[in-house]
Amino acid sequence: MSKTILITGSNGRIGSALVKYVDAFFPDHKLILADLSVDDKRGIKLDISDLAATRSVFQENDVDVVVHLAGLASPDTPFEHLLPANIIGAYNVFQSAHESGVRRIVYASSAQTIEGYPLDIQVKEGMPTRPKNLYGVSKVFGEALGAYYAYQKNTQVVAVRIGAFEYQQEWNKMSSRDLSAWSEPQDLCSLLINSIQAELSDEPFVIAHGISNNRFKRLDITETKRALGYDPKADAFDAWNMNFAVESEPSSLAEESQTNELLFWKSLSTYSAIKM
Repeated sequence: MSKTILITGSNGRIGSALVKYVDAFFPDHKLILADLSVDDKRGIKLDISDLAATRSVFQENDVDVVVHLAGLASPDTPFEHLLPANIIGAYNVFQSAHESGVRRIVYASSAQTIEGYPLDIQVKEGMPTRPKNLYGVSKVFGEALGAYYAYQKNTQVVAVRIGAFEYQQEWNKMSSRDLSAWSEPQDLCSLLINSIQAELSDEPFVIAHGISNNRFKRLDITETKRALGYDPKADAFDAWNMNFAVESEPSSLAEESQTNELLFWKSLSTYSAIKM
């Protein structure tokens, strides 16, 4: 069934990839593209920190779903910049969507919401948030906002915690931490499409983990696969030819798996990231 989809932050790295993906594989969907600057005929210039302007975009377009990607994405961003973009802007989008009767909001959260956990802990979707920086805090706010609109305002919300979104050809090496959280672009786009289209049964609010099918996963994706039908294909450890060879013959497959995993977590502090 075709939908009218508003994508905020459509000119960003993820937004641009999603637009190309939808155009290629789901041409029946109508896209409305919103960003601070636009270069597409479907584009609308929008500053999401302006509530009146944000309301107008929703009021003037019959939007079924909004994919909210706009905002600042650097973990080092100071709070005074995060406030208008990631906090006030998120509220403006959620509130405007609710007022206009939008049925579903797909919110771009971040793995930074749980980055405060020790690196050897695999974080499941239902575990409490533990941000390590104020950017992560701003994304925790967005998730809480999503829960509010889902449970109190009857708007379906999927919050996707996006990991290390990187194109393989841009990197010669990646850190082990980023390998475990890699979000291959086509995998993430498929998850965002599933977040738009999937039936959510009786649960109006879903936390999804947006990483690929990496051999060792910083974030568990079991519940994401169940709730949204996510089927990621890429594995960062295959993509970057990362092998963790054991020094002695394991007595079982289980022992081999445990040994390889230990070697991986030990490597977290020693494997450097080099961008091409």
